[in-house]
Amino acid sequence: MDEDSDAFDPSNLPEIDPAGGLDDLLIFGGPETRRRFLQQRAGASAAVTLGPALMGIGTAQAAEAPATPAGGAPAGMASVQFKINGKAHALELDPRVTLLDALRERLNLTGSKKGCDHGQCGACTVLVNGRRINSCLSLAVTHEGDEITTIEGLAKGDELHPVQAAFIEHDGFQCGYCTPGQICSAVALLKEGHAKTDADIREWMSGNLCRCGAYPNIVAAIREAQAKQGGAKGA
Repeated sequence: MDEDSDAFDPSNLPEIDPAGGLDDLLIFGGPETRRRFLQQRAGASAAVTLGPALMGIGTAQAAEAPATPAGGAPAGMASVQFKINGKAHALELDPRVTLLDALRERLNLTGSKKGCDHGQCGACTVLVNGRRINSCLSLAVTHEGDEITTIEGLAKGDELHPVQAAFIEHDGFQCGYCTPGQICSAVALLKEGHAKTDADIREWMSGNLCRCGAYPNIVAAIREAQAKQGGAKGA
């Protein structure tokens, strides 16, 4: 039997299917062909219907987007200048960026850690104009002109800050994740003059959590640093 004899003759369809039940399946040559045809038609119809509208939206958005001011920050961005660890920096940031994210993501100062990101653990503690703050809760743009010190800026060359050295001497850490924040907070604590007793140290360091439980060693390290600095308000 040759190929022509197997071919379906549409004129014979009424005799094969008087009720027309097969028409939906075979009118386009077969079920698979019909599905492909419908998919193509649906895609073409969507393109014809939505194409102009989508193009119009894109054009409108491009037209409405404000141009970058000459010599200024891009639209929606804010310029901020501050001094970090003694070095001046000028950044263009989204106004919603926290100081912690600016330090870590833009300046690669990753010593300050992102722990809870809610200001509850103290791992992100840095010094701003000598005062300790949770950098995860502070917007970077609010620190225009400020002097910021991170854990990277405490040592003087190869000479560790006394608090850093004391933490090493007294094993004031285990995993080390909270340690940068603990040290920055301890430096400020000594300058504030609150380290009069062990109880005072625990109270004024209570905003810095150590999930490893190294609190006795941390207290001992702060007392050691205080003694080496010559009093509660040592520099």
